[in-house]
Amino acid sequence: FQTDYGCDIEKGSVCTYHPGAVHCVRAIQASPQYGAGQQCCYDSTGTQILTHDSTGGSTPDRGHDWGSPPFLKPPRIPGFSHWLYDVISFYYCCLWSDNCDFYMKRRPSSDCRTYRPPRAASAFGDPHFLTFDGLNFTFNGLGEYTLVEWRATLTRSCRSRDAGRKKNGRDIEGAWRRSQIREVENERKTESTESSAYSSQPVSDLFFPLPLIVVGLFLYSTPDQNITVMFSSGSGVEIRGSGGFLTLTVLLPEKFVNHTWGLFGVMNGNPEDDYTFKNKTTMSVHASPQQVFEFGASWAIENGTSLFTYDTEFLLNSFFNGEKHNASFLPVFSPYEDPADPLVEEMVSQCGSDPFCRFDVLTTRSLEVGSSTRLSHQNHKLLVEHLEPDMSLLLVISCGWLEHPTNGKKNDTNYLLGSTINFTCNKGYELTGSQERTCQVSGNWSGDTPQCNP
Repeated sequence: FQTDYGCDIEKGSVCTYHPGAVHCVRAIQASPQYGAGQQCCYDSTGTQILTHDSTGGSTPDRGHDWGSPPFLKPPRIPGFSHWLYDVISFYYCCLWSDNCDFYMKRRPSSDCRTYRPPRAASAFGDPHFLTFDGLNFTFNGLGEYTLVEWRATLTRSCRSRDAGRKKNGRDIEGAWRRSQIREVENERKTESTESSAYSSQPVSDLFFPLPLIVVGLFLYSTPDQNITVMFSSGSGVEIRGSGGFLTLTVLLPEKFVNHTWGLFGVMNGNPEDDYTFKNKTTMSVHASPQQVFEFGASWAIENGTSLFTYDTEFLLNSFFNGEKHNASFLPVFSPYEDPADPLVEEMVSQCGSDPFCRFDVLTTRSLEVGSSTRLSHQNHKLLVEHLEPDMSLLLVISCGWLEHPTNGKKNDTNYLLGSTINFTCNKGYELTGSQERTCQVSGNWSGDTPQCNP
């Protein structure tokens, strides 16, 4: 989903078409069969507004605002189809008439009952990996590797290069500096974007104040060096530049469960098999850093399946014609915390117990890099927490819309787990059934349907 510019909380929440809402979002891509769009709007408490309860509710669109392939005829024409089928009808049937209730019944909101949050995996720092199932490790390989692969049709790759600094004759970091994001379907490369974080240039030289939409791909970049990419498969990638390094987060929908492998592991809720080698053998999650290095090396890519471009002499010599995994490169596996090192005291003060922050401070000799790594780690943990509101079920629990009784009222419009709704009757009517109903973990409302009888 992407912010609806007609109701943006960061722009003052001027929501002409959704009174009572403070923020709305739109589905990035249209439904493939009908070219329809979806929208969700929220009030100041964060509760989704439904058309059953308010004219400011979330409404589906007959024509997606940004159109959909092949863009040649209604309702797939960008802008015009949405204006014809959705905006004009809203003016005539709602804003300029007294038929809003009738209009909203024909445009019912989609609630959260069928929503399944995606799973997230991240790579950041020098570099460190957090898999979809929560396993974390450091892999300082020098070369090109597969982050995640799904049924040999969807691949995400990363490239690391030597940052050129040495200590005591040894390479002290294998800085993750470039990432190629491309979706491959039926062994045919379709959409791609590339980001780099070489110290002499920003992550992205391109800034699009509005989204760039092409067939099967949504690309959005911001002035602060963030890039968001969404593919037609439902997978998404966010790339951020910080401290001279890339932070990359991959989000995959539920359909990818049990079908992924690579450095981000097997997405199945079980971290025990995340160290799955390219030959499909596995090793213990308690493996040594040296063994983890061997695991990462097994995911070095081959020229025949590479997603990268090699458009400079350096890239041709170093990667295309060179080793995909530089076996002679020996990284620091466990940096020594020397009590006599004045940097250690500052590191402890800044990093606390964060192992990735401490690792990067010691290997790069930079508190700034450590701070950036710590922030990326915290952001990932916060993202995972938000994507899993119920840790036991890994889904959003909504009990669905509750209608107020005829000749009566209800006191709330929040239908998520734990919400309690009370019912009252108008003067002259008596309530039968349950006066109070609570959304339960089963996804059902407690009690019985209330009625107001004379």
